[in-house]
Amino acid sequence: MSSRLVTGSVLAAAVAAAVVGSVPTAAAAPSPRPDTARAAEQQDAPATGRALGLGADQRLTVRSVLTDADGTRHVRYDRTVDGLRVVGGDLVVDKDRAGTVRSERLAAGRSVAPASTTPTVAASAAEATARKGAGYRVDGASSELVVHAASGAPRLAWEVTTTGVRASQTPSRLRTWVDARTGAVIDSAETIVEGTGNTQYSGTVTLNTTGTAGAYKLRDTHGNYTTDLNGATTGTGTEFTDADDVWGTGSVSSRQTAAADAQWGAQETYDYYSSVLGRAGIWNNGTGARSRVHYGNAYVNAFWDGTQMTYGDGQGNVKPLTSIDVAGHEMSHGVTENTAGLNYRGESGGLNEATSDIFGTAVEFHAASAADPGDYLIGEKIDINGNGTPLRYMDKPSRDGRSADCWSKSVGRLDVHYSSGPLNHWFYLVSEGSGAKTVNGVAYNSPTCDGSTMAGVGHDVAEKVWYRTLSTKLVSSSNYASAREGAIASAKELYGRGSAQCLAVEKGFSAIAVKAGSQTCSS
Repeated sequence: MSSRLVTGSVLAAAVAAAVVGSVPTAAAAPSPRPDTARAAEQQDAPATGRALGLGADQRLTVRSVLTDADGTRHVRYDRTVDGLRVVGGDLVVDKDRAGTVRSERLAAGRSVAPASTTPTVAASAAEATARKGAGYRVDGASSELVVHAASGAPRLAWEVTTTGVRASQTPSRLRTWVDARTGAVIDSAETIVEGTGNTQYSGTVTLNTTGTAGAYKLRDTHGNYTTDLNGATTGTGTEFTDADDVWGTGSVSSRQTAAADAQWGAQETYDYYSSVLGRAGIWNNGTGARSRVHYGNAYVNAFWDGTQMTYGDGQGNVKPLTSIDVAGHEMSHGVTENTAGLNYRGESGGLNEATSDIFGTAVEFHAASAADPGDYLIGEKIDINGNGTPLRYMDKPSRDGRSADCWSKSVGRLDVHYSSGPLNHWFYLVSEGSGAKTVNGVAYNSPTCDGSTMAGVGHDVAEKVWYRTLSTKLVSSSNYASAREGAIASAKELYGRGSAQCLAVEKGFSAIAVKAGSQTCSS
């Protein structure tokens, strides 16, 4: 079913889907393959391991397969060594139509065996260490013996997962790696990614709902649906239903209003990935995701936890964080998780966060809402600074006082929301070019780090190049140097050597001070 909903002013114009050009047929974006492709590659995994020169103690498990129009297959693998899962052992291999390995990108070296596979630290001791360092009251903990190869030499480790709720009301699923021989903490990473958003409603829009008269559900045919937590911080919530298929009033006095915004965001994010990038949703399997609204009490945040979106109601429970850019940003963390799996720290963390900014922006442009036209500002409607300024600026990231405009050796030491600056800057430059410009009524003035000037080739080009880079070139430990290499290679594959699009991608990375590598648009 299709329904009309009111999420802002009832005078707002109906939102029309943006018409975005497709990738040229000669270099089509990767398309989903049936499970048989994965099964076939899994059967061939031992031969692939030998072709890569991996030791007999290693096993490859296929995570995903993407296939180009010319038959090239991009196969992403996880690894085990002596039966132990290797953290940071992921790799992506390009094969031609005949199955011959043409190139590979490994997050760790070919040898990932630790000095010993016998732990001298008990799992219970590792869990106690992780509990102590969690920073919140731990509700539960579990552990698995793994090999940690994400940084430095491979080490036998206990991967301890602790769960609980942080002081901010955001739930936690923290992974802590404890050396299984010494008891020292190697690293830790939070797997529930926090974000910020706004109550920028999208006017009167069309929702694809299911059900019949008197019993409509806020659920579309892909399985995107929305539930009401009613102030709870656990559980799945109660699915929204309605008798007349008109959802919300544009006021927070209706609990349906936040739900309608959240559902619209999920619907448009799915549609963007499907119609523009050829990806069948977050997991690339045609399924949607749940959105939970009315989380906690005056919770000023939204987050993606690996399976679903959750939105708080904001300050005073009157500003639900259910805008379309929040949905696009947070759900794109799910896409990153299911493609390159970029570590959420260091330079890879900056690339991860910028990826969500890029595709959150892309979804906003794609939705083409008259109430919220696409722009290159992040969180511009939140007014979190109290003076009308946005959280981040893509044309000149340093305008927020914290983000970096240019890559440098110190970028990886910044918080990931600020080390994202150079890639956000690259996206703007490739999209719109340098210098002063006004887009959809917003004025920008983007400098370059090398003093050059450049023309943009459109945000649709930058989006497609970056998605191909994310899905076929990057691995969990990728940094800005590998982003440059991957993006130029992707631009050549999509648009051809020497094309204006490839030259802009290459020039854009030079313009943010990422040094040239082996990839160029001419060779």
